[in-house]
Amino acid sequence: MVPRHGHILIAVLVLLGLLAAACAPAATPTPTVAPSPAPATPTTVPAPTPTAPKKVSITIWHQWDGKYLDAITQVFKDYEAAHPGVTIDLSRPENVMDALKVAIPAGQGPDIIGWANDQIGNLALAGLIVPLNEYGITEDFLKSTYAEVAVKAVIYQGKIWALPETMEGIGLVYNKALVTEEFLPTDPMNFDDLLAKAKAFAEKNPGKFLVCNQGLGGNDPYHVAPIYFGFGIPSYVDENGKVYLNTPEALKAAQWMLQFREVAPKETSHDICKSLLTEGKVGAWWTGPWAIADIEAAKIDYGIVPMGRPFVGIKTLMLSKNAVDRGNVEVALDIMKYFTSAEVQKKLALVNKTIPAPIQALNDPEVQALPTVKGFGESLKLGVPMASTPYAAAQWGPVGEATVAIWTGAQKPEDALAAAQKAIEDAIAQMK
Repeated sequence: MVPRHGHILIAVLVLLGLLAAACAPAATPTPTVAPSPAPATPTTVPAPTPTAPKKVSITIWHQWDGKYLDAITQVFKDYEAAHPGVTIDLSRPENVMDALKVAIPAGQGPDIIGWANDQIGNLALAGLIVPLNEYGITEDFLKSTYAEVAVKAVIYQGKIWALPETMEGIGLVYNKALVTEEFLPTDPMNFDDLLAKAKAFAEKNPGKFLVCNQGLGGNDPYHVAPIYFGFGIPSYVDENGKVYLNTPEALKAAQWMLQFREVAPKETSHDICKSLLTEGKVGAWWTGPWAIADIEAAKIDYGIVPMGRPFVGIKTLMLSKNAVDRGNVEVALDIMKYFTSAEVQKKLALVNKTIPAPIQALNDPEVQALPTVKGFGESLKLGVPMASTPYAAAQWGPVGEATVAIWTGAQKPEDALAAAQKAIEDAIAQMK
């Protein structure tokens, strides 16, 4: 055992040793070289697992048929190839309006509807299609992309309801062997000039006529529209239900018809006009693209010039309510833009000889090299779009009957037009 004072002595000695060490000069440190870091072990980043594109099926109900459909089907296949996961189903049901009214409220049927613009009002009011303004489509976009008449055709009650693809209407299709430059209209709005040239043609070619129009001599408001509209009425009836038959402009058109009757066939129809042209008895047929096949089959060397302001039918694509409910708007709208693009419509025009609504496609040199597209295209630029309003259903009978009464002399122009005005207004009143 260590005595108590021994413990104290040991503690003092330890403390003195520590103090001496603290006061000693510090040793100079020996330089050291840091070892090179070991090479990093390569880290393998796993490749991302490919994810399959979201599968979307888009159904289109349409009105295309015959040879036109072959080329159209191919451009939709091209879209599918460029967009894996997207499937496009094309269907052409019978009685489309009835089918839509049943299918869409039940969540069945199409995402996109391909139909003429004159159906827009009915479909919009029934809630079967949706306005495109809500999904980024603006009037500025329309005006910079499509022909003016096509833009007007897809706007109803201030909203955009469709994208236009093609246009259709009538012009003067003339036989170059009979109608020389001196008899061709140089100003499509100068009806006095056309009348004078029709008289001169009849004098030079006894028993023959310059022009056959199946609405002059037959009940056909569509084919006489270039005359009424050319004299200044904006349409037969507008989307608000205003009627333009009992007007000074319509009366001038009717009076011109009576003068023109003296140098035109008294009775007409599609078949009569076709026969007269192919037999060399008329120089020009006021008609549309549907007549070209018969004219070419008759081996007639023809040209096309505009006259008046024709009715212009616009084929369109509309977005159905289904596309919204199914969450398919983005894809469906992309397909609509693709199909109505200048690139696609140029491709279809070169195959199907259709008249493109996109400005760039219509003015493309290759498209303009097609005589029918160039000729009818010039005519349609002056035209009035087929009315989108449901009120338009009231116009056909009264306008046709009034024109026949004027042409045959059964009624004075002012009486016939007043009767047509009242008949249309009465019918519209029943619709409101």
